[in-house]
Amino acid sequence: MNTSKAKIDFCVIGCGRVGTNLAVHLAGQRYRPAAFYSRTRASAQNAAFHAGEGKVFEKAADAAANCELIFITTPDSLIASVCDQMAADGGCNENSVVFHLSGALSSEILDSAQKTGAATGSVHPLQAFAPYEPGQASPFAGVNMSIEGSPGAAALGRKIVAALQARAFTIPTEAKTLYHAAAVVASNYLVTLEHFALTLLGQTGLDQARAYEILEPLIQGTLRNIASKGSVDALTGPVVRGDEAIIARHLADIDKKMPQFSAMYRLLGQHTLDIARMRKDFPKEADQQISDLLKNDT
Repeated sequence: MNTSKAKIDFCVIGCGRVGTNLAVHLAGQRYRPAAFYSRTRASAQNAAFHAGEGKVFEKAADAAANCELIFITTPDSLIASVCDQMAADGGCNENSVVFHLSGALSSEILDSAQKTGAATGSVHPLQAFAPYEPGQASPFAGVNMSIEGSPGAAALGRKIVAALQARAFTIPTEAKTLYHAAAVVASNYLVTLEHFALTLLGQTGLDQARAYEILEPLIQGTLRNIASKGSVDALTGPVVRGDEAIIARHLADIDKKMPQFSAMYRLLGQHTLDIARMRKDFPKEADQQISDLLKNDT
């Protein structure tokens, strides 16, 4: 890449929510939105309009060939095939840097671009994106963004993240899948866990809105404790106290009234017991009894 230019031209291939937001909020400073391609021409035109400049192309390779910096922001399932076709049609070369923005996939799926001499990498914002609306605050500002890829791509990725006013951190390419799994557990599975709690509390006759209102201070307080103390020291409750009698009562009631949640309660309890064992104050004499209670015998 020629870094002596006043501005770096970039193209966006795939002009959905992420691609459009990226084009709009990266425009300016040292980056210029020069080219757009999308499955539908209307999407590419919309992105170019909101970004303030840039030409719409009929082929991904033609858009990419006009730019040093290439972002593939298609759905995950299309990234590899789009990159393969772009590279085969001459869309990138040794002067190009190609990124995708998938959280689950690594830069290895950009292998066809790398074979042309291009630097390849991925940047992923830990953020959900709404459709772009004029005047909205940047969805990138203050967000954590992972970076991985070749050294040249990773170096440019850090500059791009800084330009988006986000916070960069790097991960090894081979760790990308576990990184994404961590994000799924932290976000998606947290929803599942809280749905479990709300459903249990709903058995008392409370509707879900009121149940959440009651649990929210506890949820937020737990998150603050994790932030300040770490996950091991933030743990409270009957498992870490060694209170097998309470756990037995929980299980008896859940098994009787909500058996569909019995296995989940036991599995979560088993992993909670693993954390409790890391604590010096865990009463080891209760370990075996709690472990036996939490065995999933179904």
